[in-house]
Amino acid sequence: MSSALDARQPTRRSGQALLLWGLLMIAANLRPSLTGVGPLLDQVQADLGLSAAVAGLLNTLPLLAFAVISPLVPRLAARRGPERVLAGALGVLTVGIAIRWIPTVAGLFSGTVLIGAGIAVGNVLLPSLIKRDFPTKVGLLTSAYATVMGGVAAVASGVAVPISEVAPGGWSTALGCWIVLALVAIVLWSPQPRTPPPVAAAVRGGHRLPWKSALAWAVTAFMGLQSLGFYVVVTWLPGVVQDTGISPASAGWLLFLFQVVAVLTSLAAPALLRRARDQRGLATVNSLIMLAGYIGLLLAPEWAVVWTIVLGFGGGACLVLALAFLGLRAQDAAGAGALSAMAQSVGYLLAAVGPVLFGLLHSVSSGWHAPLILMCVAAFGQAVIGMVAGKGTVRPERGSPTGPTRLAVPPAGVGGHTQSTRRR
Repeated sequence: MSSALDARQPTRRSGQALLLWGLLMIAANLRPSLTGVGPLLDQVQADLGLSAAVAGLLNTLPLLAFAVISPLVPRLAARRGPERVLAGALGVLTVGIAIRWIPTVAGLFSGTVLIGAGIAVGNVLLPSLIKRDFPTKVGLLTSAYATVMGGVAAVASGVAVPISEVAPGGWSTALGCWIVLALVAIVLWSPQPRTPPPVAAAVRGGHRLPWKSALAWAVTAFMGLQSLGFYVVVTWLPGVVQDTGISPASAGWLLFLFQVVAVLTSLAAPALLRRARDQRGLATVNSLIMLAGYIGLLLAPEWAVVWTIVLGFGGGACLVLALAFLGLRAQDAAGAGALSAMAQSVGYLLAAVGPVLFGLLHSVSSGWHAPLILMCVAAFGQAVIGMVAGKGTVRPERGSPTGPTRLAVPPAGVGGHTQSTRRR
């Protein structure tokens, strides 16, 4: 018996390694199709004759797709299995990128909707799969996938304008080239739908969305406000700094700088999560750092490089915290899926307002002061909400029947340390 168990150890470890690489490659596809748009907005507007408000929809439509689709994902995963649902989502994402490659208004917007639909599924299922398959490493692996996600997003922002200047097709090729990354993810993830899930670990629909939980609403609001800030920055930071005399290419690299700093900050997050008794202080302090960045852009926009670094520092930490809350505040994998669906549905609906409202305020006021004041208010509200979202456990609302989900993973501790329910 012992020798048989020993023989299975390498297979199990290689299977977990392949699963982890697949999850990280999916994470790599969750942002570049969105962050590559901001630096190209001027070209897209000029080529297709779009107004600033309509152009802002390019980053708002995916957020609306997140809001609509996220609540449906746990039930769909319960019926089809999360691995199959993720495989289908990667297919939808790939088709969306291909359609958006077509340089027409119809292709641009319809492809963007499909991209948002594919990303929405990954947004919801990645936290619950990490909670399910790596329950003792929630904080570490959340930071890892946030780092991968942010790193690729940063590259997408930095290379968007250079690719558009040298590639046939210009901006449409700069947006469409990310289909290669999506195809790689499909290949890496392809073994997972054929692999049976471990006992008592399936992500099932045993928990209803926790609409009655005040803590769940705090997590949702924190997710929404930090997402609002992120998508406003990746959509409009290039426009804000270009009005100070910076070239479009330099503005794209400034957005790259914002995301590189965010990625570097996310690398330090696991250590901070482990040392902190809870995450209230981290959430509040880093939200206030975001506030300082917005105030800097408002009062001294000529120091845009400094404020970009400040925003990246606070934004990177807030992103990791928002994602970690989905696992740390949940009791088990099913609870993490339900909380993730709620937070990303309502949260991204709130975030969807950001880019459009920011653009409308700019158009109405003929300047950046009014929209930046809006962001200052949002960052301050996020700091207050962080004091609530950073501690506690969301008590799940049980569905009927619950079935295997009664075998719950025990609550996560600081940094996501739990005892696994699976045989190691």
